[in-house]
Parts: sequence; C-alpha cells; structure tokens
Amino acid sequence: MSWIDIGSLDDIPVRGARIVKTKVGCVAVFRTTPDEVYATSDRCPHKGGPLSEGIVHGTSVTCPLHNWVFDLETGQAQGADDGQIATYATRIENGRVLLDSALLAEKAA
Repeated sequence: MSWIDIGSLDDIPVRGARIVKTKVGCVAVFRTTPDEVYATSDRCPHKGGPLSEGIVHGTSVTCPLHNWVFDLETGQAQGADDGQIATYATRIENGRVLLDSALLAEKAA
C-alpha cells in the first residue's frame, strides 16, 4: 500500500466527514465516535447524494437525500436497498489520517 497524509484527525469532526479530491472523484473521509476513520466514494449510487453531508451513526452513514444507509467498512447498502459504494483503506498514525492511494491512482476522473 502507498499511503498519503491527508490531514490531522482533529480536522474531521466526530460523527462527521471531510472531502478529499482525487483522480477517481471526491472521497468522503468519515470519523466515528471512537475515532475510527473510514473513506468511501462521496456519491450515493441511488441519486448521487453527497454522503459527506449524511448522518454518521456507528460505522454507517445515511445519505442526506433519500435515507439510504451504507456500511462504512464494506460500502454495502443496508436494509432493503440494493447498492454499494467504493471504500478505501485508511489508518491513523501520530494523529494524522493516511489514505491508501493505490486504488485512487487506478482510474481517471
């Protein structure tokens, strides 16, 4: 894996998200209550809703447009909804959030 530093953990609000612009489009980086960090595509496959503006609960995010719920670990839609979002590996090192750039370099925007 090839890790890139995308900022301080403190830059991401608890139960919130920040956007990182990449070659594959915008990536939403979420922070959960126990200071875990997850990265996914920012667009809901249903209607393109900005997931970074959704509600983070546990290890899930709810799309702000039509309430689809996605697991931040797997990207899989939960409940009766059928869909999936891309996920990207992250880690926290010395208070800094690192994002695996390997998958981000595979596609063009």
